[in-house]
Amino acid sequence: MIAYYAKLYLATLFAFLLIDGIWLGLVARGFYGRYLGYLLRPSPNWFAAILFYLLFVGALLLFVVLPALQHESWKRALVYGAIFGLVTYATYDLTNLATIKDWPLIVTVVDLAWGTAIGAAASSVGFLAGRLFS
Repeated sequence: MIAYYAKLYLATLFAFLLIDGIWLGLVARGFYGRYLGYLLRPSPNWFAAILFYLLFVGALLLFVVLPALQHESWKRALVYGAIFGLVTYATYDLTNLATIKDWPLIVTVVDLAWGTAIGAAASSVGFLAGRLFS
């Protein structure tokens, strides 16, 4: 059983990293530089980034993928993954919008859309991996 969960976690983590890597590396790089350049580090804090990915995917499995597998519903994985992504990304972005002077509204809007999309996509991949591995 542990091997099943490990494979499920790794498959979901791989999907999340791949999708987010494409987003951050190719699509949104200039966007964040343009709007948040004054806040960005020259290079990421890799410890914090890795910790985020590990925790996010673990919570995604616990709250979205595993319940969707129990209900045998890819639609549940897709919808609940989207909601999970929206709420988790909103926690960060709406807090920043509320507390950081000159935080760009456009960054919040784009991040909420991205969180929704990547939550749905990674959960769907996790669900499909879970079906494949069972």
